Amino acid sequence: MSKIKFGIIGMGHIGKRHASMVILNNDCELVAICDTLDKNLIGLDEIDVQFYNSAKDMLEGEPSIDVVCVCSPNGLHSVHSNVALDYNKHVVIEKPMGLSKTDCEDIIAKALKIDKKLFCVMQNRYSPPSKWLKKMVSSGKLGDIYNVQINCYWNRDDRYYFKDGEKHPWKGTNDLDGGALFTQFSHFVDLMYWIFGDVKDIQAKFNNFSHAHSIEFEDTGLVNFRFVDGGMGSINYSTSVWDSNLESSVTVIAENGTIKLGGQYMNKVEYCNVKEYIFETLPESNPANDYGSYKGSANNHPYIFENVVDVLKNDTPISTSAKDGMKVVDIIERIYNLK
Repeated sequence: MSKIKFGIIGMGHIGKRHASMVILNNDCELVAICDTLDKNLIGLDEIDVQFYNSAKDMLEGEPSIDVVCVCSPNGLHSVHSNVALDYNKHVVIEKPMGLSKTDCEDIIAKALKIDKKLFCVMQNRYSPPSKWLKKMVSSGKLGDIYNVQINCYWNRDDRYYFKDGEKHPWKGTNDLDGGALFTQFSHFVDLMYWIFGDVKDIQAKFNNFSHAHSIEFEDTGLVNFRFVDGGMGSINYSTSVWDSNLESSVTVIAENGTIKLGGQYMNKVEYCNVKEYIFETLPESNPANDYGSYKGSANNHPYIFENVVDVLKNDTPISTSAKDGMKVVDIIERIYNLK
């Protein structure tokens, strides 16, 4: 198979990140990009490929595209994934896969019908502490899981929601953003589901403390639940931390020990005391994605595109399946249904 040809829908920060990952991968070729904004307003001097103002125009004009990366606003992910599938393309979908379980199910059904692959971007699975914790739990070393606490305390102030005094057109809106659990913290909901499984008996409280002028949903939430496989847990989150991100952490209290992953992006093992286990230093985590006035999760996108290449060329498993992407949306949707 020759180089895998990519097109990208949406050229904001994350679309540019996808473009650079495609360009840097020797097995990939960036064919075209599209955005509703004029090319000169986006700042694409270093990306010299065909530019379009609509996804359909790009797919009509570039039939050689094999894979479409959907990097548009959250509320358009399912719309643009459907468009890409209509043109018989594989799809890489940025988080979240959609804003409802029903939308995700529709995408999965369409992809299965035409035998196309769906790749959901949940790159925190590649961080060394995340992989290590997954192994510790799945191996049974910890025994029964009693309590899991996830804390996500970040800063998203006016530097994120405004530019040159103007409110961002989609960030903070219910229909295109969806909420902090979708936009800021879905990676950590994914890690929770990936490592500990599904949840039930959800209870939640929400409040908007400091963003009444900038967002249509909560900036802070307290969520607790029971795991289907046993044990209980909670997610405590906020985007109201002053000035900069504070932490993303998970504490696990289990039958045979206690573990805490911490740091700003759940990128460090801060505590490990497990029966008959000696902890060995893990490889360094990649730095966070730096978007200037704010930072996001770890820069693990190269692994996503390595997986895309490996799946399409060697028929290996997808690292984050569409089913997993849908389950993350399902969990968040069930939490938000309690508002």
